[in-house]
Amino acid sequence: MYFEFQPIGIIHSCFKEKFGIPRQSRLIPEAEARLEILPPYNRAEAFRELADYSHLWVVFVFHASATGGWKPTVRPPRLGGNQRVGVFASRSPIRPNPIGLSVVDLLDLELSHNCVNLHLGGVDLLDGTPVLDIKPYLPYVDAIPDANSGYAADAPGKAIELSYSSAAEMVLNRLPPAEAHKLRQLILRVLQNDPRPAYLDESRRSRFGMRLHDFNIRWEVNGGTFHVIELQSIEEISAE
Repeated sequence: MYFEFQPIGIIHSCFKEKFGIPRQSRLIPEAEARLEILPPYNRAEAFRELADYSHLWVVFVFHASATGGWKPTVRPPRLGGNQRVGVFASRSPIRPNPIGLSVVDLLDLELSHNCVNLHLGGVDLLDGTPVLDIKPYLPYVDAIPDANSGYAADAPGKAIELSYSSAAEMVLNRLPPAEAHKLRQLILRVLQNDPRPAYLDESRRSRFGMRLHDFNIRWEVNGGTFHVIELQSIEEISAE
């Protein structure tokens, strides 16, 4: 038996590429996205009373990981990328059906004639992600404080030392203060969750690049200290 699903909306996210996305939702509160609802589902009446909820379940497609097929076992980053577990004992995007499920904050609900946008926080969603459905989060059944979490018992993330090059600081200083603060917090949170491959030798200096919002960011790790080398807006790159 086969089913066909029509996306109800598209995610416009601060994460423009897969590298840097947190491995679970709500790990980075500053990670925001806009869910644009598509016709014919962009009817205000379909979202009546939704604004009374603080959180949502988002059912989506791993569209950037959906072409390589599935594997019965995967290597979770939480186990160092070396130990295999069954795909159904993981949240890997490489699944028989590339469907994801995330809890996110509902920050705002924008309703107008034939225009519905949901502003979300704490996302782990790539820009352009197709959304299949949303459902309200119900704490009395969805929150289970004494649940067992297998090999992922503790939340990732740790305190880090983070510094910026003088060139990166100049870019931040040109931004409106609130925007600069928000970008700093987003960068810090992403790096605290350490998007680097788990198998890397931490004793070696390593450099990486990622795109957040409209900025390309290059950073390095040396002896456990994170340093942003370069921060460049996409507009500046396009103008060169």
